[in-house]
Amino acid sequence: MKCREIFDRGIRFHHYCNTAYPLKPNSLAAYELHDDDAVRNCVQKNIEKQKELCLYVHIPFCQARCRFCEYVVLDKPADTDPGRYVDYLLKEIELYRSMIGNKPIAGYDLGGGTPSYLPVDKLEAITASIRRFNLKDGIYMSIETTPVIAANDPDKIKAIRDMGYNRISMGFQTVSEKLLNELGREGSKSIYEHAVENIRKAGFDRLNIDLMYGFLNQSDEDFANTIRYTIALGPEFITLYRNRYKGTRLEAESQGVTLYKVNRQYEIAYRLLKEAGYIANNGKNTFSRIPGDMGTSSYLTKRVIDATSYVGFGLGAQSFVGNYLAYNLGCADHKLDKYFDAIDKGILPINDIADMPIEEVRAKAISVMFYFGFISMKAYRERFGEDFREVYATQIEFLKSNSLMEFVDEDTFMLTDYGAAHLYGIIPLFYSERSIKEMFAMSDRWLNDKKGEDIYLEKYDRKKYDAPSVAVDLLVFNKEKTKILLVGRADHPYVNKLALPGGFYLPDDESLEYAASRELLEETSVSVNITEENLVKVTSTKGRDPRGWVVSVAYSVCLDEAAVKPVANSDAIYASWVELAGLNKEALAFDHWEIICYVLEH
Repeated sequence: MKCREIFDRGIRFHHYCNTAYPLKPNSLAAYELHDDDAVRNCVQKNIEKQKELCLYVHIPFCQARCRFCEYVVLDKPADTDPGRYVDYLLKEIELYRSMIGNKPIAGYDLGGGTPSYLPVDKLEAITASIRRFNLKDGIYMSIETTPVIAANDPDKIKAIRDMGYNRISMGFQTVSEKLLNELGREGSKSIYEHAVENIRKAGFDRLNIDLMYGFLNQSDEDFANTIRYTIALGPEFITLYRNRYKGTRLEAESQGVTLYKVNRQYEIAYRLLKEAGYIANNGKNTFSRIPGDMGTSSYLTKRVIDATSYVGFGLGAQSFVGNYLAYNLGCADHKLDKYFDAIDKGILPINDIADMPIEEVRAKAISVMFYFGFISMKAYRERFGEDFREVYATQIEFLKSNSLMEFVDEDTFMLTDYGAAHLYGIIPLFYSERSIKEMFAMSDRWLNDKKGEDIYLEKYDRKKYDAPSVAVDLLVFNKEKTKILLVGRADHPYVNKLALPGGFYLPDDESLEYAASRELLEETSVSVNITEENLVKVTSTKGRDPRGWVVSVAYSVCLDEAAVKPVANSDAIYASWVELAGLNKEALAFDHWEIICYVLEH
């Protein structure tokens, strides 16, 4: 299958084609092991081959399960569950201790859920157990908390620091109390400020704050205010998490959120964070104000950049070691009983384990590498014993020729600005053949642009805009008038349809002609000075746009096709020259077919 087809489908299926691999829980069923002895032998064999490991401990408890949560969290734990859970968690760790032995541990995270939900003595027991492994000097032991716990229990936060945790991560997600209520999450500015104050008093000098974007009901203004407020609190690191929808209680809303909205909000954050001294390379979602510090925990940094193998302990925890990918019991049903039962029998509490062929191992590792927006040639060679440039020569050529990625030095193949906005089309290029077929099959069943438009329009507030609104449209022909420059729409309405470059006129800031030139440049990177002489048609028919009454002012120009290479920007998925002879009404958005026909006839 051609790179362009895979890329285009990944862009359309962007809610699923992210750094999480594989696409669905049973994707690797053909490679799964089911015999207990075979499982243990696979785990032991792969652990023995590793020079070093990372460790992750999962705590499946929270004060409440947020509607956006995709992780293994118990909905209604009993009062006795946390204590009993830790007792079994420690037993699971002991099941692995002889296999891991004295192997160096390059990173360790205590995550969840909410680890700080546990009482101090249980946190101390977990930490003491982990410290019995061979932890490398200088690693950042990282833990997660919530603003409510950090604000209301300063003694616990101080105890956590005293245990040796030197990096703490806290999720604000948003400062919009309206959105917090919709998401089932508690928070307020006073809670956030007390939380940060207590974290600083405890002695933490590496504080990360998580923020989320890409919600259906999240406005750009709300998100920008959240960014500004968080910057003012002065954390060392700020991490932006796109709401991924898959497996959450908000999944039904996903098609109402376009890639255009996601990228627009990321760009808002990137600009504000950069102005405030927070730095991240293209495509990376953790921003750091400490020079030379990636901003992430040692555990995450090692597993992303170097593809270091990691063992996960706890309910539903994931492990990726050598060639195997495993999920612990509880990953599907979020229940403790089977996890406890397996440990009582001395069996590794694994629900699914796949002994993967090399193409699946590569796909998993590279998908995770894109979390930082680049691939290290050295790290890839050390992980797989082969040259990335040779294995993926076709993909590299496609990405370079389309200005999506570039070699910034001999070792680093990095996303461009343009590539960062199209990441979800890039990642599938490195999928296995099996997974590429799965992506097409899933998206054929799932994608429904009309359904997504209906969700979008249900939340669309027409009262915020003038009636009628005025839009400018550009008809850009080649000199022979055999081709026209069109864009693929990235936003609702008519997402994924072809359209004339154009957009809304901003009457307070510009003339119509300036708006036409601006929209053409923003959507296609083509710069043309539009004047009144280029005006060809005004269309004021009500109903031409499902958002409300929108008047179109259309301008036409002819350009030398050979001298113009369109590149999509802004709210366009792509921009390209299209043969007029092969164009049809069904392919076009709005009434753009009629506008094109009118101009050609006159």
